[in-house]
Amino acid sequence: MKKLSGKTAFITGAAMGLGEGIAKVYAGYGANLLLADINPKVEQVAKELNEQYGVETVTAVIDVADAKSCKAAAQKGIEKFGKFDILCAIAGVCKLENFLEMSEEDLDFHINVNIKGVWNTTKAVLPYMLENKGGNIVVMSSVTGDLVADPGEVAYALSKAALIGFTKALAVEYAPQNIRVNAIQLGYARTPMAERIAMQSNPDDPEAVLTEMAKSIPMRRLGLPTEVGELAAFLGCSESSYITGSQFVIDGGSTLPESVSVGV
Repeated sequence: MKKLSGKTAFITGAAMGLGEGIAKVYAGYGANLLLADINPKVEQVAKELNEQYGVETVTAVIDVADAKSCKAAAQKGIEKFGKFDILCAIAGVCKLENFLEMSEEDLDFHINVNIKGVWNTTKAVLPYMLENKGGNIVVMSSVTGDLVADPGEVAYALSKAALIGFTKALAVEYAPQNIRVNAIQLGYARTPMAERIAMQSNPDDPEAVLTEMAKSIPMRRLGLPTEVGELAAFLGCSESSYITGSQFVIDGGSTLPESVSVGV
């Protein structure tokens, strides 16, 4: 039996990038899926996974910053599957800007999607997990903010670092109810977000930015969304049954070097 057979997962940000990659891995391990995204492309992703892996899928086109739409999506999933075993809160945004030049609207954009989006989807799903007497929540944080940062990332770093506190506090609060909460701290993977960051950094040659990113990583490459999906699947299944409130760095070793100029 596949390790997620019989499980139902709610995955946000599932139309592309990390969310799509995680959804593919989950489908491969037999999970039924509620896939949510602000982009209607999520419906095509769900159709393809259903056809390729034979899992049941349902979609919701939502803005995770809107609590009511998150609750409506969760209700849609319950009507289809009757339960939620796993929440993968993946949807996120990043916009680079110098701190003094960043508008309040841009700050709110990061807070509303990256922080409140996780808050809203968790609040929508958690009551059903309590009814089911257990569940696993996987939060997509980042190495940015908690471990490292680059210029122009203050708002993004703030929002992603906040998710570590969210993960730990929620894990402590609901461990007695058999609900586990863990965070993934991703470095750079080849995703639309990384490509947008590259475009913001060097509009004339964004591919050069991605190449330099890879050079700074000890493994000399960007991660794949499906590699992150394997970690998310581990955290969502019984293999990680004694792990909660933890942070898992997946970055190809990018946070290891002490200096870019010292060494043999």
